[in-house]
Amino acid sequence: MVVGSAVLGLSAIFVRWAMASGATVLTIGLYRMAVALPGAALLAWRAGAGQPGPAVGGGPGRAWAVAAGVAFFLDLLLWHLAMEHTTAANATLIVGGLSPIWVAAVSMAVLGLRYRPIGWLGQAAGLAGALVLGLARGARGGSGAGEAIAFAASFCYAAFTLTFSRSRRWLRAPQALFWMSLTCLILFAIAVLGAAHPLGGYGARGWLSLIGLGVIVQLVAWWLNSWGLGHVDAPLGALGLQTQQVATLFLAAWLLGEPLKPLGLLGGGLLMSGIVLVATAAAPRLR
Repeated sequence: MVVGSAVLGLSAIFVRWAMASGATVLTIGLYRMAVALPGAALLAWRAGAGQPGPAVGGGPGRAWAVAAGVAFFLDLLLWHLAMEHTTAANATLIVGGLSPIWVAAVSMAVLGLRYRPIGWLGQAAGLAGALVLGLARGARGGSGAGEAIAFAASFCYAAFTLTFSRSRRWLRAPQALFWMSLTCLILFAIAVLGAAHPLGGYGARGWLSLIGLGVIVQLVAWWLNSWGLGHVDAPLGALGLQTQQVATLFLAAWLLGEPLKPLGLLGGGLLMSGIVLVATAAAPRLR
């Protein structure tokens, strides 16, 4: 999961390049899923070949993966909408910092999760790391509208983590990824048609960025995350997904020339320490 989430750090780079070429939030999401879907379908078919039921998976797992796709679509939509009303740093801080808290709260209330104190220390370190990372990127008090939208997006990302983890009880990683990506593709297609956004004219770098989002981020990174979410509990998974924020620091410095700030490195260290603490805590008890 840490490797997959680190690869997710490329998504912010690709999105920035695609938007600079004229792509919109909706068309970026549409092409991201459309490029990834053939590969996801092939992986899902190979994973399910010879197994009972549809080769790409079915039953309760498919229903949970479809629900995860709806939540992921809403998360992306609200997150990018929030960035139109506040800074990207504020939106990322709220979504990334709060979603692990909602996942842990639901896991405690519904699934009977119980951590030793070291586990909750890890959750606190992860939250502190997200806060410091947000401050390093310029997160400050905003007008409130964008922050409220990002707050709603954090619930959607938490819902995605919980439902996607649940789907892995019945589906293999490629199968869960296929149904999630297909659901997102359908919803983005409906949204693009409704908004009548242009589907072309992005230039070479724009198209390469969209292909990179589909192949590297949606297919490769999310295949790794899909596999990982089937082997860890949802709260650890939600925290592990925040590795993306740490990776973005270094990728932005390498590809965009953004300076590495000591505050950002401190936040990244806290976040990674939190992941290690939660991962090494006693296994949570689940009803």
